Amino acid sequence: MLKCVGSLLKKLKGVKSTKVITPKTKYINLLIIRDTFSENSTIGELFVNGERFCDTLELPWKNNVRNISCIPDGEYNVRLRYPRESATRDYLHLLVQEVPSRDYILFHRGNSADDTSGCILVGQGSQQDIVYNSTLAMDLLIKEIINLGGKNIKLIIKNR
Repeated sequence: MLKCVGSLLKKLKGVKSTKVITPKTKYINLLIIRDTFSENSTIGELFVNGERFCDTLELPWKNNVRNISCIPDGEYNVRLRYPRESATRDYLHLLVQEVPSRDYILFHRGNSADDTSGCILVGQGSQQDIVYNSTLAMDLLIKEIINLGGKNIKLIIKNR
């Protein structure tokens, strides 16, 4: 791809404008690979468009029961959710849509299973039942999603 861009730039050498417009991706692909399961939590890794981005923490699997279980593995649409839409989150976060028998499943800040009622927490580093630096991880995730266009966000969750 870089060779193609370089070749194109050489052909356009005589053109006065030097602004190169890079296309936004059609979809923003989020992938969670859940790989550590305990009685209290599920730890995983989040990938953004194929690149490892951060760690995740969710509740353990308890048959998708509201407030005590993580959501089923599968594919979901996700959208940005603004602070004005939330009574509890005063920062930009993500809303996972169309989760069977569930609503308001979010990606948000938090460090332990006590900080979630079925949502997905992000962090930079993890150990059993904990993710670290969640605020920074969330801020970086939102920044990356906005840089990629902020729309057409797809989430796939897989269990290892």
